[in-house]
Amino acid sequence: MAAVHFSDQDFEEKVLKSDKPVVVDFYAEWCGPCKMASPIVDKLADQYADKVVIGKVNVDENAKTAQQYNVMSIPCMVVFKGGKEIDRKVGFAGEAGIEVLIKKVMP
Repeated sequence: MAAVHFSDQDFEEKVLKSDKPVVVDFYAEWCGPCKMASPIVDKLADQYADKVVIGKVNVDENAKTAQQYNVMSIPCMVVFKGGKEIDRKVGFAGEAGIEVLIKKVMP
């Protein structure tokens, strides 16, 4: 299934109004560390699909959302629960680092 892609247009509906916690990977196609994170994000999206929504926002295509959440450096993983930001990790955290974020909001 892999990670969902969010946009400026659907971010509020799919992330902020989600009944599950959501982990958002803010990335860009040209970003080396983002490319390293991508297969891990997809793998974890499948692994935790029943408990947590894991998705991506391309900052070049969705600058409004990136600016709204003060994403200055990428990759940047932001965790939302109940429409609120719970935590974030800037930089490539590896699979273990991303899982730490996921487990903070798992039911």
